[in-house]
Amino acid sequence: MKPFWITGLVPATFTPMHEDGSLNLAPVGPTVDRLVEQGVSAIFTCGSTGESASLTTAERQATLEAFVTAAAGRLPVIAHVGHTSLADARALASHAQHVGAAAIAALPPFYVKPGSVKVLVDCMAEIASAAPDLPFYYYHIPGLTGVNLDMVDFLRQGSQRIPTLVGIKYSSPTLYELQACVAFDGGRFNILFGVDEMLLSGLAAGAHGAVGSTFNFAAPLYQQIMAAFAAGDLAQAQRLQLLSAQMVLKVVGSYRPLPGLKAILGFAGPSYGPARLPQVALSPAEIDSLRADMAELGFLEWVQR
Repeated sequence: MKPFWITGLVPATFTPMHEDGSLNLAPVGPTVDRLVEQGVSAIFTCGSTGESASLTTAERQATLEAFVTAAAGRLPVIAHVGHTSLADARALASHAQHVGAAAIAALPPFYVKPGSVKVLVDCMAEIASAAPDLPFYYYHIPGLTGVNLDMVDFLRQGSQRIPTLVGIKYSSPTLYELQACVAFDGGRFNILFGVDEMLLSGLAAGAHGAVGSTFNFAAPLYQQIMAAFAAGDLAQAQRLQLLSAQMVLKVVGSYRPLPGLKAILGFAGPSYGPARLPQVALSPAEIDSLRADMAELGFLEWVQR
């Protein structure tokens, strides 16, 4: 039996803020309660969706503590600890282990970037060693980090250097490589797909589960996609996946992605406030327009299923 293995949906949580951009952790408890009720498999904190690159180390620690406390053992909490500074990443990893996270994940340094798989493994080994009791996921999102190295080679080399390596959060549309990662070494590693609007394609490529921002407010829709795929009802799975794709296309095409998604979250629950600069929050008129667009897609039906 695998010691740590995630299947199903893993919402990549947003970080709630006051209108002035300061942390507002009050909505964390109700959010986690709702996600538990919706049957998600884990939660992923302080990643790209959680604006980790715009938070201080202390803020990231406080946010993680709030989610771990709210989860209270009902859901595993995966803490993203990646940082441009390996020393800060190690501090975040050690803190995650201390406060009860179930696993950690890390982006690579993304300003001065690792130039080879060996250097990437060196960096991740340093981070993982600071939390030796926690399973470790590499967070692959080359569209944001600019680090686009061979992930199968990373698993090959990483398995020799990182004792706690359990898998990859694979947030890239290159499904041929995702499939190769799933198959590597007899399916040894837990591969979680991170492109919400392509979930069905990721499942077809063999992804074991998925991490995504829109799972925070549309988990019932994605649960139905996974159920239809598991039942062999491809037509139903495609129909439901199209709703996700239409939503993402609308937000990306007409609104700013993270501020738009954070606004949608407020339609289904407590407000999580604006996104921090350099991202620009939606205006009241944009929020009204986005609400109308989501209603046209049947958004409230998704969150109530």
